[in-house]
Amino acid sequence: MRMLSTRGIAPAASISDAIAAGLAPDGGLYMPASLPSFTPADFDGADTLAQVAQRLLRPFFAGDALEGELAAICATAFAVEPPLRTFGEANDYILELFHGATAAFKDYGASFLAAALAALPRGDRPLTILVATSGDTGAAVGAAFHHKPGMRVAILYPDGRVSPRQAHQLGCFGDNVRALRVDGSFDDCQKLVKTLLSDAAFKQDVPLGSANSISLGRLLPQMAYYAHAALGHWRAGRRALNFVVPTGNLGNALACFLTRSMGLPIGRLVLANNANDVLARFFEGGDYAPQASRTTLANAMDVGAPSNFERLQWLEPDAARLRAELSAESVSDDEIRATIVDAFQRHGEIVCPHTACAVRVLQRLRARGAVGDWAVVATAHPAKFPEVVEPLIGREIPLPPALAAMLARPSHAQPLAGDARALGDLLRVP
Repeated sequence: MRMLSTRGIAPAASISDAIAAGLAPDGGLYMPASLPSFTPADFDGADTLAQVAQRLLRPFFAGDALEGELAAICATAFAVEPPLRTFGEANDYILELFHGATAAFKDYGASFLAAALAALPRGDRPLTILVATSGDTGAAVGAAFHHKPGMRVAILYPDGRVSPRQAHQLGCFGDNVRALRVDGSFDDCQKLVKTLLSDAAFKQDVPLGSANSISLGRLLPQMAYYAHAALGHWRAGRRALNFVVPTGNLGNALACFLTRSMGLPIGRLVLANNANDVLARFFEGGDYAPQASRTTLANAMDVGAPSNFERLQWLEPDAARLRAELSAESVSDDEIRATIVDAFQRHGEIVCPHTACAVRVLQRLRARGAVGDWAVVATAHPAKFPEVVEPLIGREIPLPPALAAMLARPSHAQPLAGDARALGDLLRVP
């Protein structure tokens, strides 16, 4: 299947080439030229997450250099089954995506990307993976690429704008993974990554790839857990599952949107923003107007210029039709705190600040009369945010073993000015 740039200037690419490049040469984001169509029956006999993923992704890799590797890649990336369980009220569910190596949903896409790139032929020079992170992506990428031969990783994160445990994770790898704490916001980090990925001359000197959701190798695999959850729910009662997805850079929610567009039994899709309400304002009828990001308790969603909105507009350029397909709502820090307390006191549930955004939006939807089966997406383990969550619930959150092991390692991050030249000079050093 051909992959096209959202800006329509770069030539079509194979999915292998799109994954290796990260960003299209014209600065656009790669997207499949078309989407396959499925019915639930097409997944008969596919029960595990890895089996669903392989069947879902197979059309995109047909005829590609990675086609023969897809089963093994999926087995590696989707070894952890994400539970979909009841949550609080009747017909409410939670999809827990934080049971992987770094306790965040990003583990799935990062593992897929690392396995895919490892299976592609490379030259003698190492491939440098650039990744901007607002907290979770960088650790997932670091874990997935750690010790991968022929690959280096540079993690850029906004200094002082991630949780202490997130910062520790980002700097705990060493070896071929380098953490850079940037003087600026996540949007500044993302701009640095895009600037170098768009610099053809620099890439001749330093081969680059990306592990943000601008990469198809990150985005497409995230469809798998939505398909798996929706199929399991459909098989149990022939009912579509609606989703509330906390979102910042829009990659995770876009993956759900694509999954529904391909015919999987997904009903409504609602985006939960924090106070960075660019998407909420657009879906409420305003212009799409990126803004400087604000610091919130849900820091991994502190994005003022979500990259994947470009993909969404490419899929549906008509704003009215797009608003008919999706909706979005923003949640304040005070509401995040109140929701964390409410979930714990009423249901004994402990949620991270990002998941709390989705829970609060679902509460609003129910109060307005929303019916059907709804799942909130839990994107990170609450133990990654003890400074926020523990004072609100009045107890310590036990650490998942994988997270505890990472926090036991020494951690180091190098300061970096928010300047593309400074980043380029640093990356030229072996």
